[in-house]
Amino acid sequence: MTSTATTGGRARPLPPEERRAALVAATLPLVAKHGAKVTTKQIAEAAGVAEGTIFRVFPDKESLVKEAIATVLDPLPTVAALNGIDLELPIRERLAVAVDILRKRLETAFAVMSALRMDGPQHHKAEERPSHQPMLDAIERVVEPDEDKFRMSAPEVARMLRLITFAGTHRIITDNHPLTTEEVVSVLLDGVLRRTETETNESNPGESC
Repeated sequence: MTSTATTGGRARPLPPEERRAALVAATLPLVAKHGAKVTTKQIAEAAGVAEGTIFRVFPDKESLVKEAIATVLDPLPTVAALNGIDLELPIRERLAVAVDILRKRLETAFAVMSALRMDGPQHHKAEERPSHQPMLDAIERVVEPDEDKFRMSAPEVARMLRLITFAGTHRIITDNHPLTTEEVVSVLLDGVLRRTETETNESNPGESC
């Protein structure tokens, strides 16, 4: 079994793919903070490796930063997390978990794009942009068990959840006051009209059980 560290405080040897992933993970928060001005020295310190280790994995800093950005924009880890949500949870708890997962991805993506002065996916060729459909399908899976309680279809509810979460997480759109997870869920399920206790009970049948 490989030890977790070697003498002298150096990081333990890792298989190439693990080292690559570790360097990308160390790079992401630095790109969010420093943008394209991040240095390989900063990355090496964050990853706990010698600076030369970076160039044994990536040809240059730009390649590493590009892969870090691609990791942020890759929807598959988020889709996997959404597909892991327990469908036995009550609808509000289930949606709160989904919103937390979406917000985590969006907050990282927005921070990186802002630091790099990117406006969004238009910086990638149309054929390179990941499809939103797998994520929408995963959100639909989360809301579908309660479709009979909605005034619209599960796909439409999934689309609205994604849109509200996106807009509510973006600091420019929200004037630097992003919505909380609870607010996103409440806006989707309850709207903003005041309701009497009778109306609330009628709109949320079975939740008091």
